Amino acid sequence: MYKRILTIQDISCVGQCSLTVALPILSACGVEASILPSAVLSTHTAGFTGFTFRDLADDMPAIRDHWKKENIQFSAIYTGYLGSISQVDYVLSIREATLQKGGKLIVDPAMADNGKLYPIFDMAYAKAMGRLCAAADYILPNITEACFLTDTEYKETYDEGYIEGLITKLQAMGCKNVVLTGVSYREGFTGVLVAEGEKRHYYEHEKLPNSCHGTGDIYASAFVGAYTRGKTAPQAAKIAADYTVECIRYTAKLDNHWYGAAFEPLLGKLIEAIDNG
Repeated sequence: MYKRILTIQDISCVGQCSLTVALPILSACGVEASILPSAVLSTHTAGFTGFTFRDLADDMPAIRDHWKKENIQFSAIYTGYLGSISQVDYVLSIREATLQKGGKLIVDPAMADNGKLYPIFDMAYAKAMGRLCAAADYILPNITEACFLTDTEYKETYDEGYIEGLITKLQAMGCKNVVLTGVSYREGFTGVLVAEGEKRHYYEHEKLPNSCHGTGDIYASAFVGAYTRGKTAPQAAKIAADYTVECIRYTAKLDNHWYGAAFEPLLGKLIEAIDNG
């Protein structure tokens, strides 16, 4: 079945993140990618100064109503960086109006990393994001985001009990299935923990010494693409992790590519993994 995915997140015009990542990756995965921009920024907010920002929340109700009038339906809705608290309720109403029966809402609560919220967000936003996550079929937080969602102290050093505590709290909020990224139990390695109800699946991979802005968007988009193409959540988690690692490794070879990850030259590997994995 040829599937249509709606992704709702910002357009950072320069910087290889959000919609400029999601649109090509979802398309490469073999699904129709529809978009709803939550905001427009001249660049992303990490490393650039003086960037412009325009919240597009006021446009969302009319877009939703037009889609409803035209009976436009989506196989899945995938959200990333949202521009404001009001957009959480708009996303929920868009899901109600346009998500086809059996379709999935997949939420990347893109709001924090390394123990801190992104510059424009506060705890009120984190609380609103918790409502959206509770309505989702799958959420894809990193550890920092899981901590803000559950009001848990962020720790850089932890054990399996700490991670299981985060999963338990997220599921108690109503988050049905959790794909927790950046889970590292030993030096030199990191991984992804997939929690579907009581089931747990952990995929560990090499932790590279360098990192890139936008890799969370690359991972989430690859996961959504693989999952909606029929892969199980653990299979999609592995495909997305392997692809993201390869993007980081490739980018490290480039000169002065500090603002994002060069994912485009490796899209062929992602397509091959989905078709043959």
